[in-house]
Amino acid sequence: MSGTVSLKKCGGVARVGLSHPGKLNAMSRAMWHELRLVFESIQQDAQMRCVLIQGDDGHFCAGGDISEYAGFRFAEPSLRDFHEREVWGGLQAMLDCDVPIVARLEGNCIGAGLEIASCCDIRLAGASARFGAPIAKLGLPMAPREAALVMRAVGELTTREMLLTAAVLDALEMKQRGFLNSVVADGALGAAAHLCVDGICGLSATAARLNKQCFRALAPVLRAHVATDLIANAYRYADTADHREGVTAFIEKRQPRFAG
Repeated sequence: MSGTVSLKKCGGVARVGLSHPGKLNAMSRAMWHELRLVFESIQQDAQMRCVLIQGDDGHFCAGGDISEYAGFRFAEPSLRDFHEREVWGGLQAMLDCDVPIVARLEGNCIGAGLEIASCCDIRLAGASARFGAPIAKLGLPMAPREAALVMRAVGELTTREMLLTAAVLDALEMKQRGFLNSVVADGALGAAAHLCVDGICGLSATAARLNKQCFRALAPVLRAHVATDLIANAYRYADTADHREGVTAFIEKRQPRFAG
């Protein structure tokens, strides 16, 4: 099973679920495609007043589905297509959504999960949630647009710490660093999320959509404005020894042996 991104609409609320059983909801290529379609559907529905996004089985999303990586990551064209079309297609659809997005974050919010959470307007977390992007252990960098997105949401120092030291931080630390709006006991997270959604639904949907359009216009240089020459050269690491070793070691469940 390659995982699913589900959408349920009820009473002006769009409930988006990330589900990949046995993989802590890691994002597969199919799920990135579904994420884009889901948020395009929400954007086109004038009845929607709020989005609640969450993961199944006590986790938000533990990253990408690394079991798929060997099939496309070691060739520059397919690696670029994955990040620039598949991954960014899903994230861009979230960023383009005028409906307020509330994230219910629990368990692992790592890598791809951190990127998806960075697209949300309100971030609520359970006390045991964990955040990071330890992809250095896989011998790969974060793609430019994704790095710009995370840096804006998480902050420059925290992004550098996560990418350069593979740091994974707890919810209280992320609240102190400004990434989270609220941290509550794990058992109270569902109620807190629903209370937040209900509050947004009781306000003007027109004002919310206009505010989100304004936020996009006022945002710092990001997304399509990332230097094109940076993107053009960003995926030349595809066939490097460290990249192959990091991914292979993870799949083989062993420590990587990086040469450079």
